[in-house]
Amino acid sequence: MLKSKKELVEIKGQVERITYANEENGYVIAKVRVPGRQDLVTVTGNLFSVTPGELLRLTGLWNQHPKYGEQFRVYGYESVLPATVKGIERYLGSGMIKGIGPVMARRLVSSFAEKTLDVIENSIEKILEVPGIGEKRVEMIRHAWEEQKEIRDVMIFLQGQGVSPAYAVRIYRHYGNDAINVVKENPYRLAMDIFGIGFITADKIAEKLGIPKDSPVRAQAGVLYVLHQLSDDGHIYYPYDSLIKKCSNVLQVEESGITYAVESIANQKKAIIEKLGTLNTELRTSETRAVYLTPLHIAELGIVNRLKALFSHPKQMRLINIDESIVWSQKTLRMTLSERQVEAVKASVHAKAMVITGGPGTGKTTIINAIIKIYSRMGQKVLLAAPTGRAAKRMTEATGHEAKTLHRLLEYSPGGASFKKNESNPLEADLIIIDEVSMVDAVLMYHLLKAVSMRATIILVGDVDQLPSVGPGNILKDIIDSEYLPTIRLKEIFRQSKESMIIVNAHRINSGHMPTTFYDSKHKKDFYFFNIDDPEKVLEEIVSLCRDKINLRFGYDPMNDIQVLTPMHKGTVGVTNLNTVLQSALNAVGDELVRGGRIYRVGDKVIQLRNNYDKDVFNGDIGRIVAIDKEIQEVTINFDGKKVHYEFQELDEISLAYAISVHKSQGSEYPVVIIPILTQHFVLLQRNLLYTGITRGKKLVILIGTWKALAIAIKNNTPQNRYTMLRERLKNR
Repeated sequence: MLKSKKELVEIKGQVERITYANEENGYVIAKVRVPGRQDLVTVTGNLFSVTPGELLRLTGLWNQHPKYGEQFRVYGYESVLPATVKGIERYLGSGMIKGIGPVMARRLVSSFAEKTLDVIENSIEKILEVPGIGEKRVEMIRHAWEEQKEIRDVMIFLQGQGVSPAYAVRIYRHYGNDAINVVKENPYRLAMDIFGIGFITADKIAEKLGIPKDSPVRAQAGVLYVLHQLSDDGHIYYPYDSLIKKCSNVLQVEESGITYAVESIANQKKAIIEKLGTLNTELRTSETRAVYLTPLHIAELGIVNRLKALFSHPKQMRLINIDESIVWSQKTLRMTLSERQVEAVKASVHAKAMVITGGPGTGKTTIINAIIKIYSRMGQKVLLAAPTGRAAKRMTEATGHEAKTLHRLLEYSPGGASFKKNESNPLEADLIIIDEVSMVDAVLMYHLLKAVSMRATIILVGDVDQLPSVGPGNILKDIIDSEYLPTIRLKEIFRQSKESMIIVNAHRINSGHMPTTFYDSKHKKDFYFFNIDDPEKVLEEIVSLCRDKINLRFGYDPMNDIQVLTPMHKGTVGVTNLNTVLQSALNAVGDELVRGGRIYRVGDKVIQLRNNYDKDVFNGDIGRIVAIDKEIQEVTINFDGKKVHYEFQELDEISLAYAISVHKSQGSEYPVVIIPILTQHFVLLQRNLLYTGITRGKKLVILIGTWKALAIAIKNNTPQNRYTMLRERLKNR
């Protein structure tokens, strides 16, 4: 409880060290040297971005902690620039100013002594006289110095609104000096504009600013928030009446207010209300209206219109003897096509668009190779692509033909936030083959089809039984179920693949049967199930396997070859805890950085959490930290040979990746996969999730858990439906 102002006292001191800092709420415990006191003073409270060496004027109260003794509880403070040479050196060397570390601070103070801060403030060009400082470094220091001063004002304002320092920096960098005005006028903009800030945080700020719960601005922002949340769950649209009820419940606002908000955002073209016209029997809803976020409505209609336009355009390819070409391709590739594979190759010559779907070991790659050979022999230009970097790399290795990510294929332009390849500037190709299409969401598929020339042929390849895309839509399944495109379903497992128990068991699970661990001379010992029911013992076994057992028995490297996949984020064997424990077991020492309560070390395996087009890294990309530079406040991560630099403030885009969710593993393959499967994962025990996880393993798969949990997952073949009308739109062609 805050005491009266008469009881507050003021002290002045220099921060010696930070013993604890919570970046989420700004709470800090610091040791401060106060003139007249022999021992360092323990200071606690919300001190945003204070650094060792900084001189502070603090207002607060002395109190006696039962365990830690005398402390000074801060209720207000201001930064005062240090006056002594030693204080200035400590202040600058703390890492507060990007471009100045301890060594550079020492050089600056040696040159300018007590005038150092004045030189940086008013005559920064003079620091060019200091050895080791060039114009690039001067500009970096100038920018950081100005930003630090301006950002403090923003932080102090946002502190009062309950915003953490990490988000305050992001808000400042997005809006610049306009940040305070933007937040005051419409705090709900933060939920749409700033990565990591959702509606709930923005709503708390709005409440503190006095925006009432029943404000039309709040209702409109809330409806958009709910629609975005639903799209994150995979829905392209949501039924009108259900949306009204859901928003009313989430926002605690009368349904009449929500109805007005939905109509308002529709009038603003931010959403589309459409009459469905027919009963959506698959989703068991008789509601007659659907609400779409406008970009998703454009994407769904666009996919349909582009496919129809492509089909209406005649195939422009010289006539060939397809049977002779197939014989030639088999000789060239030194393999024999099955009857179903021959059918697929023939279809590729006649169709303008088609689908090839099948599980692992069913020969999808063999078909692709034969098609590439035949088209190339006819002088046709072939382009290959996949949704992720790893999937594209695997496609390149399997075909010997360069494959790109879809974003690179479509030439994404970060500055313009658009794709350079589109209907006005189509892809120069006669044949386009896209792999791992189950991962492609509605928006990306729309942009792809816009870039396909009407003269081209497009082949969509994927495993429809895997998890659907992380983004909205269920594109591959909807296209197949619509029966609009010719579809080749591959079910036969080829002889070589039958030797792998990974593939055999993946197909058993996909068919609703329990996996087998029975081995004979015909099968590789590449699939294991460890029956352990105690989550703590499962955790211990995973650590033991990753740290030494797998390496000792099979020779696989713990850091490069083994990937733990888990259904959940929370819990003993959830993503968060597994990463903490595995980091300690596999990479316990080395240069490190503590950020937002997380420890990052050189050598850590990390994963990108969202698409970052400026850096050319995408959601699910996995890399290794190769450098941490505290002077320029930068972390360098190696993603498959490409080094990407992150400022410290950008580290909420990455997370440790010793363990990742099954969803994040889509499109990737790993030599070794370990999957915990326990009944505590009940909500996420689904057949397609287990199937997807197992098929990520290339050489060794280990399941650890209980047969009961495994049986629950295999039996549960009713994954959550997604509201989408793509199938119906294609059917009603």
